Amino acid sequence: MSYLDHQGAGNGAAARWVGVGRSSASDARAAGSAAIGSALVGPDPKLVVVFCSGAYELPELLAGIRAVSQAPLIGCSTSGEITRDGPGDEGVVVTVFGGDDFSVRTSMARGISERLRVSGADVAQAASSVAQKEHSVLMLLSDPLAGDQQEILRGAYRVLGAAVPLVGGCAGDDMKMQSTAQLYEDQVLTDAVVAAAISSSAPIGIGVHHGWRRVGDPMLVSSSSNNRVFTLDDEPALDRYLELLDAPKEVREDSAAFTRFAMTHPLGLNRRSGEAHVRLIAEADFEDRSLGCIAEVPQGGLAWLMEGDHASVMDATDAACTDALQALQGRPPLGVVAFDCIARRGVLGDEGIRDEVDRIASHAGPAPLAGFYTYGEIARTSGIGGFHNQTLVVLAVA
Repeated sequence: MSYLDHQGAGNGAAARWVGVGRSSASDARAAGSAAIGSALVGPDPKLVVVFCSGAYELPELLAGIRAVSQAPLIGCSTSGEITRDGPGDEGVVVTVFGGDDFSVRTSMARGISERLRVSGADVAQAASSVAQKEHSVLMLLSDPLAGDQQEILRGAYRVLGAAVPLVGGCAGDDMKMQSTAQLYEDQVLTDAVVAAAISSSAPIGIGVHHGWRRVGDPMLVSSSSNNRVFTLDDEPALDRYLELLDAPKEVREDSAAFTRFAMTHPLGLNRRSGEAHVRLIAEADFEDRSLGCIAEVPQGGLAWLMEGDHASVMDATDAACTDALQALQGRPPLGVVAFDCIARRGVLGDEGIRDEVDRIASHAGPAPLAGFYTYGEIARTSGIGGFHNQTLVVLAVA
């Protein structure tokens, strides 16, 4: 699938183009080669973005891609991939941004768990070195298991300020919550963040909505540290959480069952805007009875249990797409990238996620669509925050 814009190009060359390719071939090298081959639809490729199952031999997958194109590359492992053909698992989706109007710089930082904020600042330097055009965005793909992801965004904001929006998502590992991969050029990394600064003369839009609602009374986060919650209402956090939800027996005893359950039972944090900020509960410690989240849960704040259903999640899908496209100032999208939380997949079910992808594709029109199911989403268009859970983030490029 491809879309090209010839506006402003000379000698018949496309000023901007976006192509998307997909493969579910079992052989990693063959899958990479096929996906990049389908995505290369124009001259002068500037950036390759790879979303893929961690079940592949990732060095082989990258070898297949790099044998076809040496354009700058970032990517990550997923908990499922998205194109306008629908959601899928155990495959690879490649997006290419090309044409002489795109300016791109890539960067990466590794060992981020020991220096999250510094790592965010380091990769944000890419945006300061890219050839500046009227519109820019910094795409970030990070390891959610490295710690509080909001710290990465604070570091990036320290470098960029409010001038450059942030967008992206956290890598997945098919709900194992053990190890995720970040891809940079021909390298397979972990405990890393990879980034691409993209600049263009055409507008770039970002939309973000979650569709979750508060239920019940608020709880006091009586003890927490960074992204770990130790007590709620002065009770062990795990016990209070399970009690309020009347969780089934297997959830109380099995860590994998707990993770599946918690995926559709997030926490909501109070925000000045009045809208709850959603926090994915990634795991529980059955020894100290604490909860582990993907981002910070401030001590002394209020937290709610959250709920969502098919209608509320799909309403959020429409809202995120509408906001992203409205920012294009009336121009049609050249390409759309979706960063969709794995927890929304849990709410919608198999038929529902097919409907959701169809809904996003209908907003995109003929433009190519790519994306993946994440362990956390990044969208900062104002303020210093911008890390989200249980949310759909949509990037639209004109």
